[in-house]
Amino acid sequence: MKKIFSILILLVMLLSVVSCGERNDTVDASLLRGEYTKDLAGTTLKVYNWGEYISDGAEGSLDVNAAFEKLTGIKVVYSTYDDNETMYSDLVSGANYYDIIIPSDYMIERLIREERLEQVDVEKLSNYQFIDEQYKNLYFDPDNAYSVPYNVGMVGLIYNTTMVDGTIDSWKALWDETYSGNILTFNNPRDAFALAQLILGQDLNTTNPADWDAAAALLKEQSPVLQARVMDEVFNKMEGGNAAMAPYYAGDYLLMQENNPDLAFAYPKEGVNIFCDSVCVPKGCQNYDAAVLYMNFLMEPEIALANAEALCYASPNTEVVSHEEYTYKDNEILYPSEEDMPKVQWFHDMDAKTVEYYETLWVDVLNS
Repeated sequence: MKKIFSILILLVMLLSVVSCGERNDTVDASLLRGEYTKDLAGTTLKVYNWGEYISDGAEGSLDVNAAFEKLTGIKVVYSTYDDNETMYSDLVSGANYYDIIIPSDYMIERLIREERLEQVDVEKLSNYQFIDEQYKNLYFDPDNAYSVPYNVGMVGLIYNTTMVDGTIDSWKALWDETYSGNILTFNNPRDAFALAQLILGQDLNTTNPADWDAAAALLKEQSPVLQARVMDEVFNKMEGGNAAMAPYYAGDYLLMQENNPDLAFAYPKEGVNIFCDSVCVPKGCQNYDAAVLYMNFLMEPEIALANAEALCYASPNTEVVSHEEYTYKDNEILYPSEEDMPKVQWFHDMDAKTVEYYETLWVDVLNS
């Protein structure tokens, strides 16, 4: 459960008074910095996002999509995916269209290269002023022409202190036969390969087939000790004490730890992946104006705070990070000091030949 004082603060700041059991879907318009009209009322906005990646009304939080609907009259059709690759495959298949997607850095780089994103003039977004300068002009969108930062963070190692002896400081723990049958890992190739690559001291963006072969071999060595390869299933397994350890995103650890105080977290010494997930408008969108309005809405300090409190990821919004009542203000996991900052590497988009190569290796790993 979220801390009671945080819930009360959000209710005072963001919501009208609601009775028990009612959905928190109202934002005090006087607190909003942008302008919102009902000119697009009756239209539909299709949003495609990661699972469990928006404040949705659970545990007293603000239902962000419902609040947007109530404010603008635009109907939000919301669907989710487990990883970037699933989103990409769905997008390029043409089977569905979306007005908003929220990919990670390297996938945005690919989508820009393949001309699959609409340009957005962020200077016309009134709330773009609240995006921290350190998250602007990043390598995947150097001119800030296609994306607006949503969440930032790093991957780390979550472990159950009642099932693991001592502390953990290395990714190698995920290969330890002592915990055979109690080890989880990522169920997507890029994140899973990264763990082996970090142990091997590789560049996460190597194009050398021999490097990928070595990483694949190490992943095959891991297969016998695994309980499962997971994505969002990690929540139930780790919160329920059904696994000893799992690599996952730092923000999600904080959510899990609230439900299971036996969980601990480490940034392994070999280094970690750092990421930035950003809001984009894909080519083929059918409600561009509503998409831009939604982007601006997500950057509202009050909305960004609701998301930061509910999701526990590091926020790129300066108004959130500096807010005195923000639960995770100065949190050492989300916002480590310079001396505590782990070694980090960004994922970059890979050339098609390399992607095909490691995806073929991934199938072999899954069958090992």
